[in-house]
Order: sequence, then C-alpha cells, then structure tokens
Amino acid sequence: MVLKTFSVQEQVFEKFSKYCKERGMSMSKQIEIFMGSIAEDEPVAKKEYLDRLEKIRKGKFIRVDNFAKRYKL
Repeated sequence: MVLKTFSVQEQVFEKFSKYCKERGMSMSKQIEIFMGSIAEDEPVAKKEYLDRLEKIRKGKFIRVDNFAKRYKL
C-alpha cells in the first residue's frame, strides 16, 4: 500500500466523507476502486455509480451561449 496526498476542494471532501460514513464505506477504498476502474482497459462501474452519474448529467444547468458576454469578461 502507498500513502499519497491529493488536493480536493474542502466542500467536496466533506460531502464525500459524510456520504461514506453514512453508508459505512471506507473513503480511501472508494477512491481506490474509482482509480482502478479508470485505469483498466475496460472500466467496470457499479450500477449505483452509473445511476448517480446519470442523475448528475440530467441536473439543472444554466445554458450559456457566450460565456464572456454573460459574465462581462
């Protein structure tokens, strides 16, 4: 096993930590599984993960045709 350090937004870390604790999951193991699935030739993801990803993709988004104009850059 190797100990590595990553930088993540604190809000994301806190939400993911809470999510894992509520489900009795090891946060580091979940990250390891995710990294392994990305590194494989043919990643395999759990149905639960794919369902959540689909829910995110269908989320409420603001359409921005011209980012610079909208945010006056």
